[in-house]
Amino acid sequence: METLRTVTRSFVCMDTIINITAVSSISTEAVNTSIDRAFAAFRYVEETCSRFDSNSELRRLSLNPGVSQPVSPLLFEGLRFARQLAEITGGIFDPTVGQLLERKGFTRHYLTGFPPAPVPIPLTPVSYQDIVIDEQEQTITLIKPLLLDLGAVAKGLAVDLATRELENYDGYLIDAGGDIFAGGRNERDEPWQIGIQHPLQTDQNICVLRISDMAVCTSGSYERRSPLDGGTHHLLNPYTEKSSGELISCTVVAPFTMLADGLSTAVFLLEQRRGLEMLESMNFEGLTVSSTLDLTMTTQMKRYVYE
Repeated sequence: METLRTVTRSFVCMDTIINITAVSSISTEAVNTSIDRAFAAFRYVEETCSRFDSNSELRRLSLNPGVSQPVSPLLFEGLRFARQLAEITGGIFDPTVGQLLERKGFTRHYLTGFPPAPVPIPLTPVSYQDIVIDEQEQTITLIKPLLLDLGAVAKGLAVDLATRELENYDGYLIDAGGDIFAGGRNERDEPWQIGIQHPLQTDQNICVLRISDMAVCTSGSYERRSPLDGGTHHLLNPYTEKSSGELISCTVVAPFTMLADGLSTAVFLLEQRRGLEMLESMNFEGLTVSSTLDLTMTTQMKRYVYE
């Protein structure tokens, strides 16, 4: 019987620590090559989709409103999915909130500490409906001047790209700061155990899941706070322009990470009842943690809970 080896590496990208673990019987050198390519996928997504980089394709797209613009397949897929999710949620989830986020103080790149070059945008109401997507021509048209933000789906998209480099191994785990894909099984030939961080006691788990070949993504109000007032978090309702206080975190389990990533944000913004009802209607599972630390789950979520 071949001996399985576990290789774990970490690096910083997309404002978080990316941890990748691979379980395989092949040489450590070959595994490290695959992990290098997985890390490169994160860098590529960040270079393409970052709102904090003046040279990113996403930021440059916002400089030419009213013009049909060809974009890369990566950016096209991220924007297409984000717009679809915006339609499903009636605009509570909205990829045009970049300007709102910058007004609330979420402007600085995590590595440089500097804001990107400003995009001159008048203070006019915008929404996802101002994004026109041409499937045939693979172009994007922004009807109005606006600033796009894919922060709710970009890490998930990066994880999904990285999985392509590891999917042939016996098992692998990609953890991008709460956006996780657990492929195959761990070195003990068991499903991966995924801890859901306690929102208030960050060195503890509020719940542990057992997952194989699925994504687990958590969105929470405890991760990023506005430097302007310290009370506003980055999950903003585009209609009220405020942060919701009903939930502290939301976790979603889904087949793909970008899907789980976007849905966890959408459920958080929709709040507990409407959010979990949406998940149920789409046959996905999830759990929410309220401001009083009450856990509420979809009907079938308990099958993933490790007790």
